[in-house]
Amino acid sequence: MAVHAAGAGRSVPDGRVRLITKVAHMYHEQGIRQADIADALHISQTKVSRLLKRAGEIGIVRTVVVVSQGVHLALEQSLESRYALREAVVVDVDGDESEIIASIGSAGAAYLEATLTGGERIGISPWSQTLLSVVDRLHPLRVAGAERVVQLVGGVGERAVQAKANRLLSHLAELVGAEPIYVQAPGLVGTAEIRRSLVTDAAMQSVAEEWQNLTMALVGIGSVQPSPLLRDSGNAIAPADQDQLLAAHAVGDVCQRFFDATGQLIRSDLNSRVVGIDPETFRTIPRRIALAGGERKHAAIRAAITGGWVNVIITDVATAHALLDEDQRVERPMAL
Repeated sequence: MAVHAAGAGRSVPDGRVRLITKVAHMYHEQGIRQADIADALHISQTKVSRLLKRAGEIGIVRTVVVVSQGVHLALEQSLESRYALREAVVVDVDGDESEIIASIGSAGAAYLEATLTGGERIGISPWSQTLLSVVDRLHPLRVAGAERVVQLVGGVGERAVQAKANRLLSHLAELVGAEPIYVQAPGLVGTAEIRRSLVTDAAMQSVAEEWQNLTMALVGIGSVQPSPLLRDSGNAIAPADQDQLLAAHAVGDVCQRFFDATGQLIRSDLNSRVVGIDPETFRTIPRRIALAGGERKHAAIRAAITGGWVNVIITDVATAHALLDEDQRVERPMAL
């Protein structure tokens, strides 16, 4: 707060301007309580409150927000404006991929602690090292922040890596006071026929109903080359599928749904073999939060936010600057 006397009293009698300024100075700059101001000036506490309000209205008191070091509000606002995002969170980190993941994880945990107000139905992708980092840093909520945490894409795979995916889902649910709901199937199967037989199962039908009612999603953004966690899980795409995706100019994926540089879904045989939420249903989720960063993800992140796959991004400062680089800008396509 700053108190300014000069030029602030237009349309207010001089004697009252002096009193308003004195009250504002005592309260904001000397730290005197309103009750003590009332006693000192022989006026009521109600009048002190009215005078403080008037000080703001006529410009005697002006609020100035001082941005702390490491906070990038202007950068966040530029991202929100450029890509029509609901929110952008930019993390002040400069290091290798592990440091970036850790910092984004901390920012993601803080974001969830601040925005989970109860009643949420959260969808989450299971094969993300960044989301594991979020859960590892999240504090238990005192009041339940969600009703359910629902897996968005199949997670059955290699036992050691499967344990990480289960911990991601179960521990998040525990921390936010929600019920965990799993997809008891692989994320990627060999044929479309196998997928059809799986999704008609009663358990999968129940999960699919949950997908229809999600209020938010937490996802990573993948590149065509799978992350070590996904590769080790047994759910990564085969080299032949990778070749087809690259030939179709794929740059990244959300929940195993691959897209090109403009964010358009790549129509391929792979889509018919994914056991997970379909793109149309995913896009109806009101808040779709992606946590991703690092140089190797720049093209995939740009495509994901350009194509509207996600509408909240939590990323690092170097990635934010890259996303705003005019030379690399990709025009936003029409909605699918």
